[in-house]
Amino acid sequence: MGRLEGKSVVITGAGSGIGRAASLLFTKEGAKLIAVDKTEGVKETAKLVADAGGTVEAVMADAGNEADVKAFIAKAVSKYGKLDAIWANAGISGGLVPLADQTVEHWQEVLRVNLIGPFLAIKHSIPHMTKQGHGSIICTASVAGLKSGASGHPYGASKAGVISLVQITAYSLSGTGVRINAVCPGLIETGMTKPIFDNAKARGTDHKIGQLNPLKRPGQPHELAAMGLFLASDEASYVNGQAIPVDGGLTASMPYAGKPI
Repeated sequence: MGRLEGKSVVITGAGSGIGRAASLLFTKEGAKLIAVDKTEGVKETAKLVADAGGTVEAVMADAGNEADVKAFIAKAVSKYGKLDAIWANAGISGGLVPLADQTVEHWQEVLRVNLIGPFLAIKHSIPHMTKQGHGSIICTASVAGLKSGASGHPYGASKAGVISLVQITAYSLSGTGVRINAVCPGLIETGMTKPIFDNAKARGTDHKIGQLNPLKRPGQPHELAAMGLFLASDEASYVNGQAIPVDGGLTASMPYAGKPI
């Protein structure tokens, strides 16, 4: 029996990268999934899951829009009868625009998706989970939310906000049986980080990618998915209010500040 056998799960940002890897792993472990993304990629994810024998429904929605979030959570409860876990994984890059050139509009969009999105997932999940007396909420933060030097200003600030939101919410849910944690990816090879990998290859420095962490390599989406699987499972029943780096050891010393690849 899989570690998520019979559990109803929602994953946002499921159209690619970490979200797609998590969708495949969670359903392999028995989860019944609502896969959410604002792009057509979520349909491909659903096809991959279905071809592998998993249970999934794809929903095209904006994880930073309250009406959309309320609707896809309600769909999970209606279709599967409950909501056991949600992974608020959808996010966008803030880019590396010089501080003086950044706009309020850009900041607002990054915060809307990266921080308000997880808030909305929490807000609309907890009524169902507290009624059940159990549930696991996972939010994707970043090592950029733990220390400076890993991203641009709006992205790092948004992910620091996610970590704070998770910690505050853990205490807000005291006694309910509902857990909440954040995962903090390091340099993971996804669509969001593709420019880093492409630029390094163009300069002939791709061999240096990931060399700043003790494992001397970048991470892969399935390695984040494995941490999410643990946090969503009953095996993590005493893990709550944590921001867990999955970064090859990078944040053990944070050696990358001011050292672009």
